[in-house]
Amino acid sequence: MNAKPDDNQMPPEHQEMPLIEHLLELRNRLLKMVLAVVICFAAIYPFANELYLWLSEPIRSLLPVGQTMIATDVTSPFFAPLKLALVLSVFAAIPIILYQLWSFIAPGLYAHEKRLAFPLLFTSVLLFYLGAAFAYYVVFPLVFGFFTAVGPEGIVELPDISSYLNFVLKMFFAFGVAFEIPIATVLLVLTGATTPDDLAAKRPYVVVGCFVIGMLLTPPDIISQTLLAVPMWILFEIGILFGRLVRREVEEPETDEPAGE
Repeated sequence: MNAKPDDNQMPPEHQEMPLIEHLLELRNRLLKMVLAVVICFAAIYPFANELYLWLSEPIRSLLPVGQTMIATDVTSPFFAPLKLALVLSVFAAIPIILYQLWSFIAPGLYAHEKRLAFPLLFTSVLLFYLGAAFAYYVVFPLVFGFFTAVGPEGIVELPDISSYLNFVLKMFFAFGVAFEIPIATVLLVLTGATTPDDLAAKRPYVVVGCFVIGMLLTPPDIISQTLLAVPMWILFEIGILFGRLVRREVEEPETDEPAGE
């Protein structure tokens, strides 16, 4: 005899929804995501030049008196702020984008999965923003201070605005993704790919891997590599802690189910 599905776990209307309705729903969600980015871009672009000045402050403040940034391409003064405004628009729209994704997948989740999915989405956004903020306020001053101090005598430092933008966006992305380690750890535990105890046993290899990743994703100086590797290791330990808590949370509904005959 087939068991009746739990209405609190899998809504019947979602089970009966045909494929075409799923695709239409996905299209509507994607359109709302794009619209959110467009609206954010329209609000941000008028301030693109001021935002670029704010973004370049960590390096401009370290340049000698009388030296400034330059544009080596004719179109750079236009496209560099434009690119920055577009990237910031996506960053600003991330909460709306994730809300749309949540609204699309939530009807198909079990009750205990819903309790975990939304906090994971919210925490992943927060961690990404924290990673970018850490790069701007902590890493950039130290890295640019190191670069401007070790240059040979007689070399005039005139950073190009496009090269600088590409560099800082790469650093934002590297630190933002690195700060997602607790989320990745929790997901590995949830999917059964590993356990918190197994991850803890591999701690020495993880520490070495953090420094290797720091070496690959940051400039070739020990300061920026360490500033990425150490937070990654700390976040890995936090991920193990939350992995234990989440595993307990997932196992509770299973213990409440009646035993089979």
